[in-house]
Amino acid sequence: MTVARMLRWAALHGSTRVVLRARAWRGNLGAQLVTEPGLLRDPFPGYDRLREQGPLVPGAVSLTTARHDVCTTVLRSDGFGVASPERLVARPIGEVLARIDPGRPVSPIEAPSMLAVDPPDHTRFRKLVSRVFTARAVEALRPRVVQIADELLDAMAAEPVVDLVDQYATLLPVTVIAEILGVPVDMRRQFLRWGGGAAMTLDIGLTYRQFRQSEADLDALQGWLLGHFARLRRRPGDDLLSRLVAVADESGELSGRELCSMAMLLLGAGFETTMNLLGNGTMLLLRHPGELELLCAEPAHWPNAVEEILRHDSPVQTTARVSRRDTEVFGVAVPADALVVLLIGGANRDPAMFADPHRFDVRRPNAREHLAFSSGIHYCLGAALARLEGEVGLRALFDRFPDLELAGTPRWRSTRTLRGYRSIPVSLGHRRGRPAVPPAGRRGVTCP
Repeated sequence: MTVARMLRWAALHGSTRVVLRARAWRGNLGAQLVTEPGLLRDPFPGYDRLREQGPLVPGAVSLTTARHDVCTTVLRSDGFGVASPERLVARPIGEVLARIDPGRPVSPIEAPSMLAVDPPDHTRFRKLVSRVFTARAVEALRPRVVQIADELLDAMAAEPVVDLVDQYATLLPVTVIAEILGVPVDMRRQFLRWGGGAAMTLDIGLTYRQFRQSEADLDALQGWLLGHFARLRRRPGDDLLSRLVAVADESGELSGRELCSMAMLLLGAGFETTMNLLGNGTMLLLRHPGELELLCAEPAHWPNAVEEILRHDSPVQTTARVSRRDTEVFGVAVPADALVVLLIGGANRDPAMFADPHRFDVRRPNAREHLAFSSGIHYCLGAALARLEGEVGLRALFDRFPDLELAGTPRWRSTRTLRGYRSIPVSLGHRRGRPAVPPAGRRGVTCP
């Protein structure tokens, strides 16, 4: 197992690390965006420089773009497929890795994950779960999301200084998705730890230590899910996982590995990006008090404020596609099997799409044109839920603690694909009373 893991790391990450570092040292901007710590913390000047170099810029291992129009075109084109690891290594290498380590844990970036398959498998998987995440179904969750937010804020209120990420931004979305899926809410801290390992797999060029930790977390989560599926077979509930287990057992529409992959993705994706949305949004509003004052005076702008947070500091910064055939994109020849890296965070600050793109403006008229949820057939299944949790979570926070302020130095997460804070120490200051859960049809909570 150890030898197989090392060979898999070398093929998927180790060789890429060597190439990236060499190209970064020679001045390749695309490679520098991946390797340089300064550009990890503030990649936006790098995105601007790369955008000026053309629609698709040759990088260390890919063609790269930070243009909104190019990203949109590639994401919506049937000439490109998802960039799963098996597509990124030479076929003989992939076959060897599959033979020497057939029991490797399910990964969110490897088939049969919805992130790593194209139609018809992607269509089949998405159809099984899409009804749970319709706009109407998600809106019906609003009172419960408000209630969970209030309960978490109640627990924070007794402490003068809290870590907003640890005690709020993580717990709100993980509690909601745990209830939707039907997994134990009292395990949410453990799910967060496992999810952190899964999130690392989205990056390229992991160190061996990072790779080993991510696989250990994935293996542990997979083992727990298999036991949970057995429990659901004995005592099914009225939840999404119970229904998926029934589909897998009765109709044969899902294999055991497909079921496990879908459950892992729904659980991890259900909180990983939203906790970044809440953390990034809190920091943006603290650093732009005029915008926060506007929201308090005119709360109808809250939904658009969430869109602007998603645009200005996207929780997902990067995705990728592989060309299915020889093609051309905005005058640039793209050969078959070429990796195209799409810098979503850069596309969302493209001046050709957004006027004065580095300005944070909660009234921006076209903020919703961002690509934070991707585009095309892989558009984020949980976008409506993330928007709801972002609006309710941020509005409830600043309604309850209008004098919230930083009480230390925030720390960034080390991941590149997912951008967010690891820790945000805040002083709660003056507190308002707990607002009542709104009746059905009323949107959100009352902002001062």
